[in-house]
Amino acid sequence: MWFFDALTSGFQTPTDPGRLQQFRIVFGTVLTLRFTLSIGQGGWNRLTPGSLSTHLLNQRLGPHRARLLTALYRPTLIIRTLAALALACGLAPRPMLLPVLAGTAMELLYLKSPNAVRYTLLTGTCLLLAGNLGHNLNIDHTPSTANTWAQCLLVLITTDIYWNSAWHKLRSPQFRTGLYLAQWIHVYTQVKDQLPYRRQHAIPGFVRRHTGNLTDRDITLWRTIAATVIAAEILLPPALLTPETMPYAVAAGIGMHAAFSCLKPRQLITFSGLTLGTYVAFAA
Repeated sequence: MWFFDALTSGFQTPTDPGRLQQFRIVFGTVLTLRFTLSIGQGGWNRLTPGSLSTHLLNQRLGPHRARLLTALYRPTLIIRTLAALALACGLAPRPMLLPVLAGTAMELLYLKSPNAVRYTLLTGTCLLLAGNLGHNLNIDHTPSTANTWAQCLLVLITTDIYWNSAWHKLRSPQFRTGLYLAQWIHVYTQVKDQLPYRRQHAIPGFVRRHTGNLTDRDITLWRTIAATVIAAEILLPPALLTPETMPYAVAAGIGMHAAFSCLKPRQLITFSGLTLGTYVAFAA
């Protein structure tokens, strides 16, 4: 298996540099979409004078640093979006990666739950460490060691994300028994018409009707689904690394992330998009 060969050789095993170049295109595309959507979902007016977000920023950073961030905020939104688009198109990818990562890191200063930001920074750092990011939309498939280290690191990050998530789910009796998912769907079914932003969720109607009633049958079904998710997160990384099982693992991963995204499409667009994008790094 190429991954273990690369580890034992001190990352001197030649790999296909096109894997990281393909991920660079996915990375830039996902972030272009995310940055564009964030501007149109209230992000443009987030740090306007007199707003609650500005008040909280003053308390957190102090008046001087808050004023500096407020002044740089809107220009940064524009620059990082254009840089992400250029990164996806392969126009000076390494220089363009820097404002993308800096603009993403800015969100750590004001977001309450920046897990997607951290994951973006981790995967983006893998690209920063790659020796050959390619140019334009051309993909170079000539084996070399230029991207071996970065590709291994990307595989390790995704593996850690999956296994750490499975570990936390295993430690949660409420998730493990299916009660968390059953309650979530039940509550959403009751209040969905009263939510101010209805498009934040995309739960199909048949799911709400047949699994959102908190019956014993519903909880048993969600227990099975919870066990399937935990098993999938444990088995996906080794299955993605094995050529014989990789096509099935990719299909399973796409299905799992599609289901995740139904819960919160806008919030999970970055995590699901980037995680699925890292699948290309698992191939030799």
